[in-house]
Amino acid sequence: MPDDLPFNTSQLDRLAETIVSTGVNLAEGQNLLITASAEALPLVRRVTECAYRRGSGLVTPILSDEDVTRARYRFGRPESFDQAPDWLYQGMANAFGSNTARLGIAAENPMALASEDPENVARATRANAEAFRPALEKISGFEINWSIAAYPGRAWAKLVFPDLDEDTAQAELAKAIFSASRTDRDDPVAAWAVHNSNLAVRRDWLNNHEFAALHFKSSGTDLTVGLADGHCWMGGASEAKNGIVCNPNIPSEEVFTVPHKDRVDGIVRATKPLAYQGTLIEDIEVRFKEGRVVEANASKSEKVFRKLLESDDGARRIGEVALVPYASPISESGILFYNTLFDENAACHVALGQCYKDCLRGSDGASEDEIARRGGNSSIVHVDWMIGAEDTDIDGITATGDRVAVFRHGNWAD
Repeated sequence: MPDDLPFNTSQLDRLAETIVSTGVNLAEGQNLLITASAEALPLVRRVTECAYRRGSGLVTPILSDEDVTRARYRFGRPESFDQAPDWLYQGMANAFGSNTARLGIAAENPMALASEDPENVARATRANAEAFRPALEKISGFEINWSIAAYPGRAWAKLVFPDLDEDTAQAELAKAIFSASRTDRDDPVAAWAVHNSNLAVRRDWLNNHEFAALHFKSSGTDLTVGLADGHCWMGGASEAKNGIVCNPNIPSEEVFTVPHKDRVDGIVRATKPLAYQGTLIEDIEVRFKEGRVVEANASKSEKVFRKLLESDDGARRIGEVALVPYASPISESGILFYNTLFDENAACHVALGQCYKDCLRGSDGASEDEIARRGGNSSIVHVDWMIGAEDTDIDGITATGDRVAVFRHGNWAD
């Protein structure tokens, strides 16, 4: 069936090719599991065709739908909010354990559940997170090649561009996605190779310095983030444990690592709203002591933010710290996407919850106790929120206490 879309669909072809060749970097004969909104079918179809043309094994799409999801909250039995499809996530974990690659395509309206009971949404989110954990561990441990990309859903587009009609809003969001994903270039794959090379320079510089901590200073923020023992920085293209080099995020402007779960102290203020569980949480301000959130405030949806912190013991600690210059293309676009895949690439950020164990040297085969001893955090959640701004200064602190300029005025110091 031909596409009836208000934007140039040849760009979808480019995006699909970029996802398969650069994002997932699908190997010949390798199976691929795709999760996506049903609205993203035009992109799912193109990715599937590209995958098979590349010589993939079986491509399996699993689709979701906003109306189906809302029906659960409006008509479902109360006890259903504590249930999740364990069988499905166990199957995913088994697939990833057998070297199936993973692709997620974001297209949903981030505010799709805004009118639903937040208590029920929180219960369902927790049940889903607990059930998904076996599969998430394969992803966060970088055992397989995986990637996340985006498709311009119409409801999402209207949220981002509320003053435009639906067709124009979708066309504008598509344009923004293609630009951020570098598929509007003459040769997107070559553009990604150059970008990955530039990120590698930053990554290697940080790894060579082996900082013990980072100190963030800006308006409303004075935060020291200790780094996990034996941490390493990653960013852009990275090699999974199966030996395949992939780009986990399309787009991506960050370099990131594992903070030490017990060595985070000070006050930090969010610089962008956080879209979470169909709610927009604004003006988050948090105080950490010995790694743990001891005070938390927000001007809007504070109750939802506090519920997030109560997800489990690890939800009050951070599992990721990421550096993104204020001059990144997504930041300079001036667009608030209400979607972490994009907004986290507009500013430095931290993530509450689960760490990426692959950012710990020698973590392959390490026990959970060993990961924890080195400072890695464990949780059923991983929620990024933005803390970088135009006035952000960051110092790297060495083991001997010396300071090295990392960021000045929101951008890399050099």
